[in-house]
Amino acid sequence: MTAHTWWLLLILTVAIAALIYLINSRLRVHPFVALILVSVGTGIAAGEPAAKLAGSIEEGAGGTLGDVGVTLALGAMLGRLLSDSGATDAIARALVARAEPRRLPWLVGAAAFVIGVPMFFEVGLIVLLPLIFSVARRMEEQGGTKGSPYVLLGVPAIASLSTLHGMLPPHPGPLTAMTGLHADLGLTLGVGIVCAVPTVILAGPVYARWIAPRLPDVAPDAELVAQFTGAERQPAETGASAPGARAGAEVPRRTGVPTGLAVAAVLVPVVLMLLRTLAETVLDESSGLGAALVFAGEPLVAMLAGFVFALGVTMVGAARSASGGSGSGRSGEETRASLTDSLKSIAAILLIIGGGGAFKQVLQDSGIGDAIASAAEGAHINVILLGWLIALLLSLTTGSATVGIVSATGIVAPLIGDGGGLEASLLVVAIGAGSLGLNYVNHAGFWLVKESFGMDLTQATKTQTAVQTLVSVLGLAMALLLSVFA
Repeated sequence: MTAHTWWLLLILTVAIAALIYLINSRLRVHPFVALILVSVGTGIAAGEPAAKLAGSIEEGAGGTLGDVGVTLALGAMLGRLLSDSGATDAIARALVARAEPRRLPWLVGAAAFVIGVPMFFEVGLIVLLPLIFSVARRMEEQGGTKGSPYVLLGVPAIASLSTLHGMLPPHPGPLTAMTGLHADLGLTLGVGIVCAVPTVILAGPVYARWIAPRLPDVAPDAELVAQFTGAERQPAETGASAPGARAGAEVPRRTGVPTGLAVAAVLVPVVLMLLRTLAETVLDESSGLGAALVFAGEPLVAMLAGFVFALGVTMVGAARSASGGSGSGRSGEETRASLTDSLKSIAAILLIIGGGGAFKQVLQDSGIGDAIASAAEGAHINVILLGWLIALLLSLTTGSATVGIVSATGIVAPLIGDGGGLEASLLVVAIGAGSLGLNYVNHAGFWLVKESFGMDLTQATKTQTAVQTLVSVLGLAMALLLSVFA
C-alpha cells in the first residue's frame, strides 16, 4: 500500500473515533448531526474538493432515503395499524391458546417471530407484554415452573424480535444495508430466514430453559401486570423510551379481527417480496405475469400493499366490534391520528439513515473506500467477519444499532464491488447481527426490558444483553457457514 493509502486509512480511523466521541461524550450530539459533521471533516481531510463534497453529502443522504425512507414510513404505519386493530393480539393468543406449559416458550417465540415482521423491537415487545404477562401469571398460579415464568416467556420474545429487527428486511437496518450493498431483496430475505430460524431457537426457547431457573426472583411490578392483563384499554404509545414505556404502555384493545386476516396482513409484504424473487428465477423476462410480480415485490410496493390490506383489516375489526355492540371500533380521525403518531417514532431513524448515506458517499467519493478495499485485500480479512465486527463495535460505543449498520455498510461496501449475489446478502445479515450484540445500558431496548420485567441491572444483563449477544454471534456463525457456498 502507498503512503496515501495509509493516510486515508488514518483519516477513517480518526473519523470513527470522532463519531463515537461526539455521540458518547458530554456533548451528546445527535447521531444525525454527528454523522454529517464527520462526513464534512472526512471529505476535507481526504482532499475532496469543497464543491464536490456538498454534492456527495446530498447525493448520499438523498439516495439512501429515496430507497429506504418511504418504505420505512409505510412499515411503521403498517405496524401501528396491526397493533391498533387487535391483529397482532389475535395472532399471539391464537398461537398459545390451550397449549401445554412446556410448549409455551416455543409458541411465544413463534408469535413474536410473526409479529416482528412489520414491527420494531420496542413496539413488538410492548404489543406482546399483555400476552407474556397473562400467560406467565397463569403459569404461576398452576405452579411447577422452574424459575421465573416471566423470563421463560420473555426471552423467546426478545430473541425473535431482535433477530428480525436486525437481520431481515423490511426492518430499517437490513433494508439500509441491502440498499448500500446492492444486495438482492429476495435472496437476502431467503438467507435471512435461514439464518434467523436456528438463531431464534437457540437464543430463545433453548436459552430460556437454561436461564429461567437461575433467575427465580424476576417478576414485574404487580400493578404493571394488572395494567397489562386487566380490562380493555387504549393502545400503547409506541416509540417511547423505557421509563415511559413502563408508565404509559397499555394493553392493545381487541377489535374482533379474524386470526386468518391478521396473519395475512402481517405476511403480505414478505410473500410479495418472495414472489418477486421466484418470478425473476423461474419466469421469462418478457412474461407479463413476471413483470407484474417483480413490480409487486418492490419493497415500496409490497409495503404499500401490506398497509392497504391492514387498513382493510382495521375496518373489518371495527365493523365486527360495532356489530357486537362493544363500542371499540375506531373512527377515521382516530386512525389518522394513530398513523401520524407512528411516523414520529421513525423520524430520528430516518435522519440517522440519511446521515449514514452521506458518510458512505463521502467515503466513496474521497477515495477512502478504495483504500479500505486495498487494505482488506492485502490483509486477507473475511469481509463478512469485518462487517459484523465494525457494526458490533460502533453499535456498542454509540448506543445506536442504526449508526452501527449504516456506518459499517459504508465502510465495507467497497469490498464487494457492485454487490449482488450471495456474499452481499450474507454481509447484510452479518452487519445486522453485529449491530445487535452487547446491547447494554446505552441502548433504549435494554431499559425497556429491564423496567418492563422488574429486573435489576445484573438480571437485565443476563437476559437482554446475553440474548442479543447470542443472536449476534449465532447470526454471524450462520452467515459464515452459508458463505461456504458463495
